[in-house]
This record gives sequence, C-alpha cells and structure tokens, in this order.
Amino acid sequence: QVQLVESGGGLAEPGGSLRLSCVGSGNIFRPYVMGWYRRAPGKQRERVAQLVSIGNPDIGNPSYADSVKGRFTISGDNDKNTWYLQMDNLKPEDTAVYYCSFKTSGSPDYWGQGTQVTVSE
Repeated sequence: QVQLVESGGGLAEPGGSLRLSCVGSGNIFRPYVMGWYRRAPGKQRERVAQLVSIGNPDIGNPSYADSVKGRFTISGDNDKNTWYLQMDNLKPEDTAVYYCSFKTSGSPDYWGQGTQVTVSE
C-alpha cells in the first residue's frame, strides 16, 4: 500500500505561481513512475507531468503536457518520498483539482485525495 497526500493548492492570480507537494508513505519502491494529473469541471482527467525514478537518488525523464510545457516543473526528493509541481505563469485554464499518482512494478495506481487550484483575478 502507498498513501499519497497533496498540499499547496489554493487561489492564484493569472501569471502567479503555486507549488504543489505530494508526500508518499508506505511501500515506496523503485523503480516507479510518479505523475501529476488534473481534472477541471466538465473535463476529463489530464496528465500534466510525469517523472520516472530508477534508483536513489536518480530521478529523471520528466515529461509534460503541451499545455503546461515551459510553465510547470516536476521534481522529486527520493530521500523524503516527496514530489513537487512548481506551477508558474498560471492561467485561468489551469483551474482544476490536481492529483498525484504513484505506480511501481506490479502495483496498482495509487492516488492522492487531490488539491484544488483556482486561477482567477
């Protein structure tokens, strides 16, 4: 079992920044794939960013949705089992509930409870 807890959401103005955190506990084994997803009202869930860890401290292979490339940065700290999503130059269309997801070999997908991000004047 893996437990994930997101934090850092909130209200930001267009052009502003927020940093989301996802803290994992339980069976955090490597290699793993960790991703940030979002779901906006009336829309399907979208993968925002993903990274792969093949060892400690190796974390790499970040990938991003086209809609956030150049604005969002995914990172992680294997020693702390914590992952981050730095969101800069936020836009109103970034408004959504953001979820972190974790999967390792042979495991199901684990999800956090989500954190609301609202971008508005």
